[in-house]
Parts: sequence; structure tokens; C-alpha cells
Amino acid sequence: MNAIDLKGQVAVVTGGAQGIGFAIAQRLLASGAKVSLWDRDGATLDKAVAALGAGASSKVVDITDLAGLQRVHGEVEAEVGPVSILVNSAGIAGNNAPLDEYDPEEWRRVVEVNLNGTFYVNKAVIPAMKARNYGRIVNISSVAGKEGNPNLSAYSAAKAGVIGLTKSLGKELAKYDIAVNAITPATAKTRILDTLTEEFINYMLVRIPRGRFLEVEEAAAMVAWLVSKENSFTTASVFDLSGGRTTY
Repeated sequence: MNAIDLKGQVAVVTGGAQGIGFAIAQRLLASGAKVSLWDRDGATLDKAVAALGAGASSKVVDITDLAGLQRVHGEVEAEVGPVSILVNSAGIAGNNAPLDEYDPEEWRRVVEVNLNGTFYVNKAVIPAMKARNYGRIVNISSVAGKEGNPNLSAYSAAKAGVIGLTKSLGKELAKYDIAVNAITPATAKTRILDTLTEEFINYMLVRIPRGRFLEVEEAAAMVAWLVSKENSFTTASVFDLSGGRTTY
């Protein structure tokens, strides 16, 4: 593992209780940061913090609750220190169905969590970063946001929105030394696959030239550099973790 210096940094990782978010939290801790996991599942959060050990803490919060996000952000700043790193990892896949059969309520739920939730978390955290003229933000999108996945239109559209949000926000915050970037992972073996059919999972696997799913540690390695002070120029950009799948 390459050494990346995050000593003295305080990171917030949403959806950090499991999957890619947990792996990112692990890597940031190993690099010297303190990490606050934000998730709505308190029991899973407790297990994650216990597994991560010293330097890890948590807040139970729903990323679609802006007032709740603003409250826990203030608590973390008071209890742990100024938040200088934000990783938006929380997300849901939603149901697997053709668009003309897609439940409008499910569509709204998927967009509310994946796109609006990313907006709410950024909105809660950014003012303090701007006041300090420093920050590093990574919004986790998906290869689906670039290429689209059939029968997963809500997820694909929401993750495409995250890319657009990242490009816009990165330009807004560049003068504050706040880098805002996105990653677009291919499918990783995480709990998000539980809502998808085996047929659809196989569909995604055969489209990855590497011939395998993403390892969560590979995503964590890329994020660790993106949130470091070494990333002093790149912002409003999208970094692929698609194993060769994406074409642009």
C-alpha cells in the first residue's frame, strides 16, 4: 500500500458502515485521518466503528434529511475537529425493471437518495470548508452514470446527475482550494447487488474487460489520493474505476 499522508485531517464518509464506504474509511484511517461514518443503520455503524478501531466514530443520519445532516456536521466539528474531507458513498440501486414498468415512487426514492442526498450532504459540509479555504470532496457516481444500464434507469440517471453536480461544484469551489471530483466504479461485490437479478449481475460482469468485479480496496486507493493535499490542481473531474468498460 502506498503511503498517503492525511495526518491532521478529519473525514466524513457517508454510507461508511459497509461496502466501498467502509473500505474508504479503512484506507483514510490507515493514512492518518480521523473518520466519522454517517449512515442511517445504527447497528451496522456500531459494528463498523468497532472493526475500524481508534480514530473512527459515527453519526446516525439519513442523507435525505438536510437539517439532520447540518446538525451532525456541527457535532463532528465540535467533537472531532474541522471536516476537511468528504466522501459521498451512500447510495441504493433501486428496483430492476424496464422504464415503462418502473414504479414512479421507486424512481423518486432512488433519485432522492443517490442524487439529492449527494446534494444535501455537500450543502451541509461546504460552508465550513469555504470559510477555511480548504477541502477535498469525492462524490461516488457509477459507470452506469456514463453508459447507462438497461432496466436500471433511475439509478443510471441519478448517477449521471452526480457527475454533472460534481463538474459544476468543482468549478464553483476551485478558488477556495476545495477539490471536488467523482469516481465511476464498475460493479463491486457489495450489498447493493442484493436488489438485482443474477441475470443482470452477469450482464454487467461480461462487459468488464478485466473479467472481474471491482475490489473495494481499489476504489479506496484512488479516493485516498483524491482527498490528499497532493491533489492540488485536479478538480471537477471524473475518474474511472470501470476495468476498461467505459468508452469516454
